Amino acid sequence: MAAFLYRMGRLAFRRRWTVALVWAAVLAAVGLAGMTAPEAEEEPFSMPGIESQEAFDLMEERFPGAAADGATARVVFVSPNGEKVTATENKEAVEAAIAELGDGTQVASTVDPYESGAVSEDGSTAYTTVTYKVDAAGLTDASRSRLEESLEHARDSGLTVEAGGDAMEDMGGPSGTAEAIGVSVAAVVLLITFGSLAAAGLPLLTALIGVGISLFAITALAGPLGLADTTSTVAIMLGLAVGIDYALFIVSRYREERAKGRTAQEAVALATGTAGSAVVFAGLTVVIALVGLSVVGIPMLTEMGLGAAGAVVVGVLIALTLVPAFLGFWPNAILTRKDRKDRKDRRAGGTPRERRKVNGGARWASFVLRRPLPVLLAAVAGLGALALPMTDLQLGMPGDEAKSTETTQRRAYDALAEGFGPGFNGPLTVVVDAKDADDPKAAAETVSERIGGTEGVVSVSPAQFNESGDTAVFSVVPTTAPTGQETKDLVNTIRGDRPGIESEAGATFEVTGTTAMNIDVSEKVQSALVPYLLVVVGLAVILLLVVFRSILIPLKAAAGFLLSVLASLGAVVVVFQQGHGADLLGVETTGPIMSLMPIFLVGIVFGLAMDYEVFLVSRMREAYVHGERPAQAVTSGFRHSARVVVAAALIMIAVFSGFIGDSDAMIKMIGFGLASAVLLDAFVVRMAIVPAVLALLGERAWWLPKWLDRILPRVDVEGEALTRPTDPEAEPAEKNLART
Repeated sequence: MAAFLYRMGRLAFRRRWTVALVWAAVLAAVGLAGMTAPEAEEEPFSMPGIESQEAFDLMEERFPGAAADGATARVVFVSPNGEKVTATENKEAVEAAIAELGDGTQVASTVDPYESGAVSEDGSTAYTTVTYKVDAAGLTDASRSRLEESLEHARDSGLTVEAGGDAMEDMGGPSGTAEAIGVSVAAVVLLITFGSLAAAGLPLLTALIGVGISLFAITALAGPLGLADTTSTVAIMLGLAVGIDYALFIVSRYREERAKGRTAQEAVALATGTAGSAVVFAGLTVVIALVGLSVVGIPMLTEMGLGAAGAVVVGVLIALTLVPAFLGFWPNAILTRKDRKDRKDRRAGGTPRERRKVNGGARWASFVLRRPLPVLLAAVAGLGALALPMTDLQLGMPGDEAKSTETTQRRAYDALAEGFGPGFNGPLTVVVDAKDADDPKAAAETVSERIGGTEGVVSVSPAQFNESGDTAVFSVVPTTAPTGQETKDLVNTIRGDRPGIESEAGATFEVTGTTAMNIDVSEKVQSALVPYLLVVVGLAVILLLVVFRSILIPLKAAAGFLLSVLASLGAVVVVFQQGHGADLLGVETTGPIMSLMPIFLVGIVFGLAMDYEVFLVSRMREAYVHGERPAQAVTSGFRHSARVVVAAALIMIAVFSGFIGDSDAMIKMIGFGLASAVLLDAFVVRMAIVPAVLALLGERAWWLPKWLDRILPRVDVEGEALTRPTDPEAEPAEKNLART
């Protein structure tokens, strides 16, 4: 591996113009494809293998065209000062507003609340539903503006008027604010780390090129594949973070080799062969974790994972080819002033100043090596304490109730809950398949009566039959809110009573609707988490076994990951579920954690955690293979890699933190979870637990059974094959290899 990448880096350096032009052509090609691609028609959310999805599919089959309805806006009217919406003046204002709402080229219909019975029992609240001829993505700016204007005109009458529904959703894609914040902070961190504008700018430039290619490619594929907006958002998030980090490691190793007196071409080749090998395997762990999301069986999660994995692959390829090419354009501008002065001294026949061999990373490693057990216990105890709130984790799919109270959707939700009861915002939909019943109508009535008599049910709507008369649909309004545990218990009770109800009715039924769908999704995600962990962690442990040729190092890496991911999930629960510090992040309403959040966080964090493991421990392995004792190897690894790993972690934290300000609740939660996970993994697990464990293990850390050593392929991540007698400061090769 190292020898192949060495040749690749040298070739990219020598053919830098060709490499740069090839990547420019790729960017131009995918950019043109993305800009000319038809606008994506987003596929509806689906979850194969759950009852609510099967019921929805049955509705699509038996009620053709029902699922293809256009966007809707549910407009809520609340009378002022204890008045009633049925009062003459208020009724006239509501009817005038409904007439204005229905006056639009894209409006299909409106519903009169006084005729449909959409008035609360106390007469304080009424609502109407505006249905459009097109879906939310097809609504024009003129239609959206007209809707907003109609709401304002209705408010002028003194009524409180709010609106929810998908017609009110912002259909825009990524705003770019989060990316700008991440890039800005990354630029500052890189400038401090390298002390050179050129060295700081190169990783940013190559990362932005990679993100551009990935974003345009996803945009071009969004139409044919029906990709969601979150696919591109997550791809940008990860592509930017790993793109900067991977280039950072190559540039850092290049500067290190140049400081030893090597030529620019040799330094580029060695940097690509050594740091580049670590980049390849770090990227592979991230890709494994992201592609592994497909085993969960959730199409949306699969799309996000594959899109982000593609962005990571692009980042790896750019780090291995375009970064060496750019180093060829500016071989000396990347160096520090001290390095450039040393080169002048060498050319003039002088002696370069002796470099200080001990830095902050080496001093920290020495501190941990002197006190490994206390450091290990303190780190594990701290992460364990942070992970404790995980025991209170509640999964769900928050809707408008999770939005800010400054939004009209949230205020409409609250008004409906107050006027019609908390369960009104999350009705259950029951689909009765009476195809084999002797009397379909009687069968549907039996199911409706039995479910309506269940404790926790407020009301049941009249059943509506399809044209064939063999399938009925009716709504069930619970007494409790959609995300409440009581509502989940109600769904389980109705399904648990199904055998008796179906036997009495002579027909089958299924429960669906948004609330039931969210409950089923949560249960499926929870059941898929353990198999997903086994698949991903198992593959990554095998990969690390090949990389480090050690039994205990991969197991330690996996255990450290579990600690960091559990602690980060605990932090998410503390903020987004329990509400501690939620105001600081703009989270006004707390509640269940999004169902997809834990498994998605696990996938991404695992890949990133293995990044730091590979970058840090590969330098220790390199020092060990070239003759250093285990404790010395740990110190050497920290001396060479700690500063760069810290910089890389700070960059990732900055990139992910920028997404905390996103309006999408899932993106906000993912941004916070990833930022906290990287913080904990990089600074607690990799900087404290890793050296402490290696110090306690000593020689045993690098133990590998001889039979396993013979059958494992050798990938030479540490660059053992690249050590040349003519290289300055070359170490005697393979002093410790026999012991491994």
